[in-house]
This record gives sequence, C-alpha cells and structure tokens, in this order.
Amino acid sequence: MLTETDLKDLTKFRRSLHRNPEVSGQESRTAWTVKTALDELSPATVLTGLGGHGVAAVFDSGQPGETVMFRAELDALPIEEISNVPWSSEVPGKGHLCGHDGHMTMLFGLGRLLSRKPPAKGRVVLLFQPAEEDGSGARAVTADPRFKQIAPDWAFAIHNLPGLPLGFVGTQAGLINCASKGLSINLAGKTAHAAEPSKGRSPAIAVAELIPVLTALGKDGPLNDEFGLLTITHASIGEPTFGIAPGEATIYATLRTTRDDAMEDLDRDVRAAVMSSAERHGLSVSFQERDVFAASINDVDAVKVAGAAMDSLGIPHGTRGVPMRASEDFGVFGWNSKAAMLCLGSGESHPALHNPDYDFPDELIPIGVSIFERIARDLLG
Repeated sequence: MLTETDLKDLTKFRRSLHRNPEVSGQESRTAWTVKTALDELSPATVLTGLGGHGVAAVFDSGQPGETVMFRAELDALPIEEISNVPWSSEVPGKGHLCGHDGHMTMLFGLGRLLSRKPPAKGRVVLLFQPAEEDGSGARAVTADPRFKQIAPDWAFAIHNLPGLPLGFVGTQAGLINCASKGLSINLAGKTAHAAEPSKGRSPAIAVAELIPVLTALGKDGPLNDEFGLLTITHASIGEPTFGIAPGEATIYATLRTTRDDAMEDLDRDVRAAVMSSAERHGLSVSFQERDVFAASINDVDAVKVAGAAMDSLGIPHGTRGVPMRASEDFGVFGWNSKAAMLCLGSGESHPALHNPDYDFPDELIPIGVSIFERIARDLLG
C-alpha cells in the first residue's frame, strides 16, 4: 500500500514529467528520467533502448511462474498547452495532453511496492513504451530481439478517459480500441499555364470525384464487425497561385475499423478506387501509410482477472465508455499474450484527451497503482 510520502513523491514525479514533454521517437530525456527512478528500486533487470527509447524493468521472484507485464507510454503530443497549472509544459508546442505522464507514474508507483515485496512467483515487467501516439512503438518494441527476454503471458494497461466518472473503470472483453491507419494519397499529372489547362493533366477533377467516393467506402454506425469509417482529414491541389493549372494533389484519409482483417479490406478498396480514378484522368499514384494502429482486443480471461481485482478493491467498473472509436497502440501486445486495456475515468466534465487545457488528475495515481498491484498479486502471489 502506498504511503503519504509515496503519494507526495509520485505526484512530484508526475508533474516533473509533465513539465518536460517529448514527442514520439524523441523520448530520450524521459527514458533517462524513468531509468534513473527505476534504478533506485533495484529491479532484477532494466532494459533500455527497446524499440527506440523504451525502458523495461523486471521484478523477478526467482521462482518459476508466469510473466505479467504492465505498460505505460513515454511520449507526449505536439500541441501547445494552455492549462496554466504551475507544472505546465516548459517546452513550446509540446505537452503531456493525453496523460502519459500519469500512466508512467502509476507504473513507477507499482515498482515501489514490488521493490518492498516482490511477487511470490514468476516475474512482473514494467514496460515504458515509446512512440505510442503514432502507432509505431509497440511493433518496434516487440520486434526488438531483447523483447523475447520479457515476453509476457499477461499484459495490462490503464488509459485515463475523460467523460467517465472519476475513478470509474470502463472495460470489456473483446473490442476496446479500433484499428486505424493514415493513408496519404499522392496524385501526379502535369502542370500547364492557367490560360491553357488542356495542355496539362490536372488532378483537380479526380480529387473532387474521390472525396465522396472514398468517404462512402466506410460504413459508419455501431462498433460491430461491419463498422468502417473513412475520414478525409486533408486535401491539397497544386500551388497557391493563379497562373498555373495544378499538376499534383494530395489527399489524407484516416481509415478506421473494428478488426485488423477488415482494415486490410478497406485499404484494398480505397487503393482500387484511387487507381481507377487516376487511370481515367491520366495520373500516376503513390501511397504512404502513417500512424498505423492494430485493433485492441481484450482477452476474456484478462478482463476477468482485472474485474476480480477491482471488485476486491471496491473500485466501480463496467462497460460504460467502451469500446472506443479512438485507437491505442496496445493491441500488438495482445497478439501473443492475454491482454486487457482498462479505461480509468478522469471525470465527466474533465477536458478531453488531446485538448490544450487537459491535465492528468493526480487523484488517479493511487487508484491505478492499486489495480495494477492487485492484479499482480492475484496472478503471482
């Protein structure tokens, strides 16, 4: 159980992280801060540089048993913070506006408890994952050869969720976060003088055709197996000038589905529609994928374990607020382990995630730590 001193230290730690945000792929200082703090807890092993700047601390009982992993995220967002709290971001244009500073602090709090009383069997791994916000971190971590040393049988994560009552946990077996993909579509033709557009090949008509066609490929509605959503987030044609008929265009589309295989189908349909339009208008095409997230699917057994832990602690939980259309770079860990994501309420009127006035509620720290510890003790003693 955390002491008052623990809570003061953890709050100070969280606010220090908040002042010094680093975005995806650039989390070197954050990783060093985490590693330095973990060293004081004397874990059996600390791995650094996992999949980039990832850090993993292993608390090993020395006895045979399963490996239980708890994950938090290192990265912040490229958003200017306007919260005006005393611990506001000191880095212009960057802020911990998704709560990853709080998630890291919960893992560090769990580490304190494990350092005082190790698990009776097996191992607990605290993973501080890089590059969650762009969807590249989990794949990079699991592709790192050293990940085999800590490959978990169970994996758990908590993400705070504004809109849910403070301290309420939303979770369920099955879908918890949608798969998503950013697709950049680049169309190339030939510029011409604006007085003689017929001497070029403008992509303007193709773009005008494609926006409604691509949007219609999604089947918006309930988050069931048929769900699919395509959102046009950006489009540009040519240069901002009056004398040149355009020769290039770019469309940004975000694809979203409830299943990874459905994402493959939607992606195929999008590319086919684009290629058909490009052929009709004499254009060449290239595609680029960005921010690719796997669907997060909660394992039935993992949800039962988490539910029993919350029941024993008297923490209210249910299916309110889930599943979410938003994506989370946690699903990859569920491919080879029993995994569950828990959505911990930040307050019904709390500023939303990724809003410039968001700040993680420190009241959630002991709640998250207690859930994680109870899960660890229930599985490993």
